[in-house]
Amino acid sequence: MIIGVAAVITMVALGTGAQSSIESQIQSAGTNMIMVSAGNFSQGGVRQGQGNASTLTPDDSTAIQQIQGVQYKASGVNTRGQVVAGNSNWGTQIQGTDVDLPLIRSWPTVQGSFFTPTDVATAAKVAVLGSIVRDQLWSPDFNPVGQIIRINNLPFTVSGVLSSKGQSGMGTDQDDVVFVPYTTVMKKMRGITFIQNVTVSAASAGDTSATADRIAALLRFRHKIQPGDPDDFMVRTMEEMASVRVQATQTMTALLASIAGVSLLVGGIGIMNIMLVSVTERTREIGLRLAIGARGRDVLLQFLVEAVVLSLFGGTIGIGLGFALSKGVTLWMSWPTAVSPQAVLVAFGFAAITGVFFGFYPAQKAAALDPIDALRFE
Repeated sequence: MIIGVAAVITMVALGTGAQSSIESQIQSAGTNMIMVSAGNFSQGGVRQGQGNASTLTPDDSTAIQQIQGVQYKASGVNTRGQVVAGNSNWGTQIQGTDVDLPLIRSWPTVQGSFFTPTDVATAAKVAVLGSIVRDQLWSPDFNPVGQIIRINNLPFTVSGVLSSKGQSGMGTDQDDVVFVPYTTVMKKMRGITFIQNVTVSAASAGDTSATADRIAALLRFRHKIQPGDPDDFMVRTMEEMASVRVQATQTMTALLASIAGVSLLVGGIGIMNIMLVSVTERTREIGLRLAIGARGRDVLLQFLVEAVVLSLFGGTIGIGLGFALSKGVTLWMSWPTAVSPQAVLVAFGFAAITGVFFGFYPAQKAAALDPIDALRFE
């Protein structure tokens, strides 16, 4: 039972830590993210596709920030450009965005820093490079902070370099990008007054869909869209990432349940064997008790109490050992662990239930002994 309870607590701690790690990684990929895009724009019967309409404005983005459930938001305007630094050049995507983007995407800088609200307000010509752009213009170990680059012949000062994220689930290289203030793209690169998208982070993964619905209702009201008319914008959530999160949680739960069941079953079998040996060794004692007037249920209760006490005693030691093993795994192997109070309570409760369940057969066998045969037992 000691080993069984300790194994349950340790494995649950490992599983909980692994689950938290998985959720953290999924979270960094944007499981709370909501994409709000401008709608389609048609000219001469030719539909330009999502994001080309001029209906989404910076004021819409400001209003979205006030919605319940919205934690961060970043306006966006995109273009492409040729980036030049000295004798090197590289064609890449230029993404105009806001200061909250690193928080939404969990995307820190490894050199320098992201641009500031003042840079956005003044449409400053500052740029934050993806690691691929830095590598192509200079080298992986070069610090370009403070360097002047030209984007479509406009001079920009490099303020930082983002950490490497690798390819996205859609196969695009997330590091092949240059981020600049969205106001700079609007006013100095494209000459427009509208934005193409707003990237939103919901306060919690469970509230993502509800937050997206609230955003859609707000934009319909602001754009004066009548009931039954189509939206002039699009709101999309990261449903695929949310599905991965649910599947990972369900798989981990099933794994932990299986481990807990096997561990406690082994502990219960061990208790039953101990009690059976105890009944055999104490046969004459049982016969003597029955001979002087003890009833069968008295003997049954005695052995059941012994089994439960044995289980609870072993469970208590197992809990302490489980905490120690969980801490040891974290210290020695650097694996994340998190001991759940619920797991401790469940393990302790199952220890008591296991004592009753597996102690009943030996107790019943002891209570059914014939006093005369028991006294003759050698």
